[in-house]
Amino acid sequence: MTDSKTTSWPTTAWVFGHPARWLAFGLGSGLIRPAPGTWGTLAGWALWAWLAPAGWAAGGAVLLAGFLLGCWACHRTGVELGQPDHGGMVWDEFVGIWLVLWLLPGFFEVNWLAQVWAVVLFRFFDILKPYPIRVFDRRLKNGFGCMLDDVLAALFAVLVLALTAWLQPPGLLRGAFF
Repeated sequence: MTDSKTTSWPTTAWVFGHPARWLAFGLGSGLIRPAPGTWGTLAGWALWAWLAPAGWAAGGAVLLAGFLLGCWACHRTGVELGQPDHGGMVWDEFVGIWLVLWLLPGFFEVNWLAQVWAVVLFRFFDILKPYPIRVFDRRLKNGFGCMLDDVLAALFAVLVLALTAWLQPPGLLRGAFF
């Protein structure tokens, strides 16, 4: 059980059999195939829409708690599966998209197209893993490493969102950052 091609996919009963597995598998969204990372990102986006009205400070607390819980849950689940970053473990996508949306000021004032662009950019960088994300992804084989590469992908997405907003006339993102 060393890679996703040879590892059998966990069952729903197994995932829901322990809180760490349930969390690591993104409340179950990581069981959806194909593209569990995209499903996890979409589930995280939906959950953030529910959490975001609590405010910026509460959002920061949720992010920190989500990251720390994710380090524990993904490490424990990865050890059980024999894979430190199994494809179905998508809690890191939850925290990654939450970070992008948390750093997008006025989340609910920003139009839906801007939010979609944020999700697309996050998935792009999470899948592509440009330097230095790929270095961390290859070297850190534990829960922290599983979570860190998505945080870095989120920061890349935020950078592109900010540049997009700065370069374009008022419209899609301009009001979100400036």
